[in-house]
Amino acid sequence: MFEGAGAGCQTARRSLVSAVRAVEIPTVLVAIAVYSGYGIWTWFYRDLPVWLWAPLNAVWLTWYGSLQHETIHNHPTRSRRVNGWLACVPLSLWIPYPIYRITHLHHHRHGGRRLTDVDGDPESFYRAPGTVSACGLLRRALFAANCTLAGRITVGPALTLYRFWRLEIGRVMAGESGRRQIWARHLVGITLVFLWTNCVCHIPVAVYAMLAIYPSISLSHLRSFAEHRASPEPSLRTLSVESNSLGGLLFLNNNLHIAHHTHPRLPWYQLPAIWRSMRAAAVHRELVIDCGYLNMAIRYFWRPVISVEHPGFADETDR
Repeated sequence: MFEGAGAGCQTARRSLVSAVRAVEIPTVLVAIAVYSGYGIWTWFYRDLPVWLWAPLNAVWLTWYGSLQHETIHNHPTRSRRVNGWLACVPLSLWIPYPIYRITHLHHHRHGGRRLTDVDGDPESFYRAPGTVSACGLLRRALFAANCTLAGRITVGPALTLYRFWRLEIGRVMAGESGRRQIWARHLVGITLVFLWTNCVCHIPVAVYAMLAIYPSISLSHLRSFAEHRASPEPSLRTLSVESNSLGGLLFLNNNLHIAHHTHPRLPWYQLPAIWRSMRAAAVHRELVIDCGYLNMAIRYFWRPVISVEHPGFADETDR
């Protein structure tokens, strides 16, 4: 009997050791840094000048978004539930984590054959072919501005929020399966965030929304600005923007977007090594913006990186 119990304990011990080894320590350390920094910067809201507090919180919310992206791709543990709990707190308020997970994984479907397709890619910035001419002058101007870097980081977040909430309100009103439950849980999370930021740290809601959340969306749009473009060939629809180590850490190397789409299951800290083996071929195909985001800003601050309307390339085999 004792031999059987001993064998059972050894099996349990081996399982525990295996589970511990499966945890990706670099991502866990990022999670600790993200939550710790967020707590510190929000707690000291009344002690820091707004010119310092606002960018710090915007950067930390952006970093949190990068962490959420990692958990969606099944990091840092083998448990989807644990990963979800690690990044489900709605610090940025505007998007429920389950919806982000659903839409982002849909973005990765079909091996890149539907990237940038207005109907097949929920993260596409293109408008449907032939639809812009029917819009008013103001909307056409906003859509055109959103194709430049200057517009993407200023009016782009507002367009993203409007589009997302309009679609979600329609889905909730239509009674789409599970949507009301997702938003009900999200409202609970928002309440907890408000209790901390507003009731404990005394950060006005408008200040948190406009000086932390909105700039964090702008930073995320900076990263994603040039990542995808329409092309008849699916392999030419993804680009990489090389950055320094700080940018790589902030975006958890998601700026090496070709490497991420080619190997979506790899953790962020393994992407640079993979990218080095892919870089020469990507440069040859003009899929790399080197010298970081400064070079990208010089090229595209006032100049559109994509057309407003999708040029119409589609992979009919997926329809």
